[in-house]
Amino acid sequence: MARAESPNHETVRVALGAARLRVGLAFVLVLLLVLGVRLFQVQGLDLGGMAQAGLSKRLVSQNVPALRGSILDANGNYLARTVQRFDIVVDQRLSAVDTFDRRDPITGLRVSDVSMEQGFLELAAILDVDVDTLKASILGDKSFGFVSRSVTPEVRDQVLAVSMPGVYADPTNLRTYPVGPVGGQMVGFMSGDGKPLSGLELTQNDRLTGTPGSRTFEIGGDGIRIPYATNEDIPAQDGQSVKLTIDQDLQWFAEQTIASQVEEYNAEWGNIVVVEAKTGAIKAMAESAPMDPNNFAATDPEDRKARSVTSSFEPGSTTKLITMAAALEEDIIEPTSEFVVPPLYTIDNQTFKDAFEHGTENRTAAGIFAKSMNTGTVMIGEQLSRQQRYDWLRKFGIGEPLGVGLNGETAGILPTPDTWDPRQQYTVLFGQGLAQTALHTAMAYQTVANDGVRLQPRLIDAYVDADGTEHKVPQEEGTRVVSEETAAELHTMLETVTVEGSGATGALDQYRVGSKTGTAEAPSPQGGYDGFTLSFAGMAPMEDPQYVVVVTLQRPQGDLYYLLPGASFQKVMEHTLNMYNVPPSTGRPETYPVMF
Repeated sequence: MARAESPNHETVRVALGAARLRVGLAFVLVLLLVLGVRLFQVQGLDLGGMAQAGLSKRLVSQNVPALRGSILDANGNYLARTVQRFDIVVDQRLSAVDTFDRRDPITGLRVSDVSMEQGFLELAAILDVDVDTLKASILGDKSFGFVSRSVTPEVRDQVLAVSMPGVYADPTNLRTYPVGPVGGQMVGFMSGDGKPLSGLELTQNDRLTGTPGSRTFEIGGDGIRIPYATNEDIPAQDGQSVKLTIDQDLQWFAEQTIASQVEEYNAEWGNIVVVEAKTGAIKAMAESAPMDPNNFAATDPEDRKARSVTSSFEPGSTTKLITMAAALEEDIIEPTSEFVVPPLYTIDNQTFKDAFEHGTENRTAAGIFAKSMNTGTVMIGEQLSRQQRYDWLRKFGIGEPLGVGLNGETAGILPTPDTWDPRQQYTVLFGQGLAQTALHTAMAYQTVANDGVRLQPRLIDAYVDADGTEHKVPQEEGTRVVSEETAAELHTMLETVTVEGSGATGALDQYRVGSKTGTAEAPSPQGGYDGFTLSFAGMAPMEDPQYVVVVTLQRPQGDLYYLLPGASFQKVMEHTLNMYNVPPSTGRPETYPVMF
């Protein structure tokens, strides 16, 4: 007979089973708690940055460059502008696949399992590159690389339509100069990596440069942008445009004119400056050597700068205008004052002669000026003190920076009177022993043309915001240098030069012209002199002068008697007056007697 278990044993067995169940349940609960805490850490707290690391792998950031402002002529024509281009770039790590998906550009339907080989063939055709070369740029393990540089928006769209994994378009800009060498030295140029090197590109860089933006978005494992994921755009702020006083058409005409004369005379260089008398606006500043900013390296370094403001030279007899202005304003002479002028004139053991042979002549002050006589000019100028001679040159801006906004501008050379040697104290009266730029000469004549009020030369007319808002550069108030009466007398003396003297080559059929020639010895770098600098400065129409034109030729070759910078003056002045619809003169020329 079997022995029945005692109640105590059953109780123990049940108790042990319950204990085991509680232990198992507790273990499961602890395990779930540990997993829950860990899950919270990973998904909630992300102490290890796993979510951020995953997001970082999916994020792509692109720089959005600001468009550089344009450089415009007075009529809004582009002298320099920036066009949008795109660099085709790749994250090679995303290209290590055999196939990829994309949308059909026509139907918009998703196409699966496009082979990488097919993608390579399509991209090679679009970018016009060899397939093997293309593969070498796309395949690999680099996070960034260039596939093609500076493609047009149209090419960019075709590339993106292929949907090659890891291949993107990075926006960039390309600086172009639509009219090539027209105004090239003024406009300046930039390096291949976008750094301004010269001209307005350099001096106005802070205005032209905008503020870049950025674009950040997520991509999937197939390299395609995730539409509704992280998307942050910081828009770029484009730079301001710089609007000049220069007229593109007049600039081109002046450049062609001076280049032709420099070639004809085999001169070292030449330039032409055109200034609006009533405003000081520079309408043209033409250099003889063309410099195309699109390919500046093709031009000799010396010809890449605007010599009109960077190269100073002894001006010669165009400076006699200042001597006459000083003598008139100081009541030393009148235009008809009489002088007996010998063929040679000696003072303080310094002897002066003229460029032409003559006997003793009875000349008026206007006649001395018309015939450009050094002897008579010294006879007039010696009545001014040394300090007066210096002060009057400074009043007309000689020896001072003109500040038109170009790099390399020079103030010229005007030594103080205490440093003048016995001869220099007289040569400054007829434009030797000092140096100035072509623009200095132009602004001295602008002062007389503007009834004796000297203005600041103006090259920049306005700054234009990206939205088209224009900010005019305020015109500085002028400085009266000589009285209106003196200016009027100088007008007639200048017209006398054209009618009765050395300025005949600058005369125009329909306009009254006032002018002055200049010839100075050009100093050699080795010492002494090795050529001549010829100039021709004038204004028109003389009943109310509107424009000043100055022509300069450096070291022309040939007989000085037959070298005529006035021919270029004549062409450019006539073109300028016609271009701006200045009415022809109706009255007869006004002149002073040149002899007595």
